[in-house]
Amino acid sequence: MKYIPRQIESELLIASKHFSGLILTGPRRAGKTTLLRKVFPKAQYYLLEDPDIIARLRADPRSFIEEIHPPAILEEIQNVPEILGYVRTQIDRSPNKKGQWLLTGSQESPLMKGATESMAGRAAVFHLLPLSVLETPKVSVLNGGFPEVLAHPSVSQTWFRSYILTYLERDVRAISSIRDLATFRRFLSLLASRCGQILNRTDLAAPLGVTVPTISEWLNILEITSQIILVPPFYENFGKRLIKSPKLYFYDSGLLCHLLGIESENVLNRSPFLGAIFEGFVASEIIKLQMNSGKTRQLYYFRDQQGLEVDFLVPRGDHKLILLEAKASRTVWPETAESLSRLSKVVSNYHIDRFLIYRPSKGKESIAALRPGIKALPIEKLLSALS
Repeated sequence: MKYIPRQIESELLIASKHFSGLILTGPRRAGKTTLLRKVFPKAQYYLLEDPDIIARLRADPRSFIEEIHPPAILEEIQNVPEILGYVRTQIDRSPNKKGQWLLTGSQESPLMKGATESMAGRAAVFHLLPLSVLETPKVSVLNGGFPEVLAHPSVSQTWFRSYILTYLERDVRAISSIRDLATFRRFLSLLASRCGQILNRTDLAAPLGVTVPTISEWLNILEITSQIILVPPFYENFGKRLIKSPKLYFYDSGLLCHLLGIESENVLNRSPFLGAIFEGFVASEIIKLQMNSGKTRQLYYFRDQQGLEVDFLVPRGDHKLILLEAKASRTVWPETAESLSRLSKVVSNYHIDRFLIYRPSKGKESIAALRPGIKALPIEKLLSALS
């Protein structure tokens, strides 16, 4: 597959001129190593999953690090976290040399947290998610954004099946002492069926025969490995009593479709899960844009106890707030923007922009005025405006 330029490249290059190290986290197979090797072509490359390299590192870490001539890419640093002290020593010896140590990790696990803490002030930290619709038009609700799926969509189901097996055996076991991976796999499928819903841990625990604390632990695993998004409620109540639990989505809609047994556009368009899948797709694309721009993730939803609900709220600074509704339909009507109108009437102290995101047919991507101050547009046009 031809290399697809990533939006985050400019942020990495800027940081490499100001920090001795870069730490790039993100889910497995999102393209972290490909990105670093493209942006820093002169850097040496070391895969810290190679048994020979791990053995050498553990036998004599100081010699191994001192033999490296930076810049160097150290992939999957969480497998050998004990070398971070030696990397830090090398950085402190030459503090004026920037962009020398390029580290990747597939998890935001305690190991990676230790990496970021031990490199504080020495390394800039970034998070890479799968490809965005702004990076390639190949990204879709059905296939998601993993580069290898987009390169070979005809074998996407085989790829996702293998991905889940690898994820369970490597990432899940690296973080937790889970023994019953079969039940955890059932948990993944059950969670897929709850996409777009308010998170209810008790509802998830009962059919699996596990405790609520176990469900909380498993959700934490999925969140720190960037498989799911837990969207919190907006932090201001606007004078209303709010629902306080987060909403659940998956980062990659292709993986979600696989878990739900959706293998074609026809099946997707008829699926009762289409609306929730599309909502999650929109949430993921907004977060990708924020992270690729070097910004903090800021995405919320609003729902009060009287039933008023708006899918997403995106703060923009300077008391600006974007209200978003996501509708998977090809056609939108003024009535579909009712919740945006109702919430905007009670929001104070913010300048409000309101959009309804929908799925227009190919070739009919346009911006339409639904109501005064409310526009309907495809996700690509919203992201272009936000960026």
